[in-house]
Amino acid sequence: MSQAPRERFLAMPMNDLAVVFDNVVKRYDRLAAMDGITLSIESGEIFGLLGPNGAGKTTSIETLVGLRRPTSGRVLVYGYDPIAQRDEIRRLVAVQPQHAALFEQQTVAELLRVWASFYPDPADPDDVIGRLGLGDSRDVRVSKLSGGQQQRLLVGTALISRPRLLVLDEPSTGMDPNARQDLWEAVRGHRDSGGTVLLSTHSMEEAETLCGRVAILHSGKVVALGAPDELIRQHAPDQELRFTVASGTALGELESRPDVSELSAHEQNGHTRVSLRTSDPDSLFTVLTTRLGARQIQTRDAGLEAVFRRVTGASFADIHGEG
Repeated sequence: MSQAPRERFLAMPMNDLAVVFDNVVKRYDRLAAMDGITLSIESGEIFGLLGPNGAGKTTSIETLVGLRRPTSGRVLVYGYDPIAQRDEIRRLVAVQPQHAALFEQQTVAELLRVWASFYPDPADPDDVIGRLGLGDSRDVRVSKLSGGQQQRLLVGTALISRPRLLVLDEPSTGMDPNARQDLWEAVRGHRDSGGTVLLSTHSMEEAETLCGRVAILHSGKVVALGAPDELIRQHAPDQELRFTVASGTALGELESRPDVSELSAHEQNGHTRVSLRTSDPDSLFTVLTTRLGARQIQTRDAGLEAVFRRVTGASFADIHGEG
């Protein structure tokens, strides 16, 4: 039997750990924003906190950087207490918040040069601009940037200090696909240069793409912890199939199969679009193509969204207010 998370990180040399949450509780009256969270983040990894709004992600970050005092439990960042040793935390950690006020009349380059002046050994502002794909916006005033560009600039203000631990809170909000790819490359670059990254996100794709390990949070608790592919194999090994059949096609044969679950169907442009999950996609193809006349068949792994649904019994999109 594998060690429990608390036993595992307490047995690990402390200098191998960037962050420790040891049975951390944070209560507001009767509401537990963090309800016994136990996890550790190793130096040099990209670690994801994954969950919908209200899951406890932001409170965990605020506790980690000393903005919130835990009701009980222990938090350590490179062995330091974020409340008692805040100066050390400021030296080691940089945070990109979801929202922050920036000097709107400065250009991107001017703002990053000002930020660099606050630190003894800053990164080169031009290098940060290039890493985040902001070269075309270098001389543009902050007030003229798009929402996605401002998000990347916020990440840049965190990277400029060369932090050992980079904390990103929903960093890709408002970004187009190209900007998001630039951001992801910058995050990997920070890891590759020896840094550690804590990424708070509600994007399943972002977590699967970037993170070596993730903790799925739900109602202030860690409900799953591990590498994304391991969690998918453990909790959601089936595949999702999507296909189109003629309107009015009977789907009873599919609904009665033991290897089919979560079947849904809706009318679309005179046809029926069907989505289901199956543990045996190969045997299902024969049924779809020969007896149901299915077209536009698409398959994909169930992914972390299915893991969330399995470990919580709820749809991530419904809890997050999407879809």
